[in-house]
Amino acid sequence: MNRHRAVPLRYMKFLLTKKMHMTQFYDSHGIVFPATVLTVDNNTVTGLRTIEKNGYEAVVVAAFEKRAKNTPKATLGNQGGKAYERVQEFRVDAPTLAVGDVLTAETFTPGDTIMATGISKGKGFQGVVKRHGFKGGRRSHGQKHSEREPGSIGGGGRAGGRVAKGMRMAGRMGGDRVTIKNLTILATDKENGVILVKGAVPGKRGDIIELRSLN
Repeated sequence: MNRHRAVPLRYMKFLLTKKMHMTQFYDSHGIVFPATVLTVDNNTVTGLRTIEKNGYEAVVVAAFEKRAKNTPKATLGNQGGKAYERVQEFRVDAPTLAVGDVLTAETFTPGDTIMATGISKGKGFQGVVKRHGFKGGRRSHGQKHSEREPGSIGGGGRAGGRVAKGMRMAGRMGGDRVTIKNLTILATDKENGVILVKGAVPGKRGDIIELRSLN
């Protein structure tokens, strides 16, 4: 038995949203904040995970309905005959939701502290200056075309004359699962299915963003 296995966090509030764009938000004192606009489709509870049956407690939420043409019939059966862009499990303690319940933008209230998870923008193959923040070579004393070079990667007495594992070098950048914590809900609009989050969240327009409460 692995006694050091990480215990998953439990959350009280959660939603699947879709990133739209960024805008400005003015509070009641006239202070402006950068804000990300997230659209909320009705999050439908399609299943529950219990300790007796599954060994843990979780709520299965589906959002953003799509055409069912290319969806397996078994999957459609588990989702009430509908197909969704995203089906996600959220760990909870003693879930109070039931299958068929719908979560809307009003799940969160202004002032809630949350964490947002999404896939960061892909930036392709990048050098060490952009990928890792290297400062590059010197711009004087006879240096030529060295402004963005990585410098030495090994040899000599370093790591026995080889390139050590984990050496930061050029390569594919972005496309990673990223979580931003301690974001704040600025406003919600149930009728239009919109949530405004203070600051930026990972991902590009149209990406699905997972929101979880921290308070």
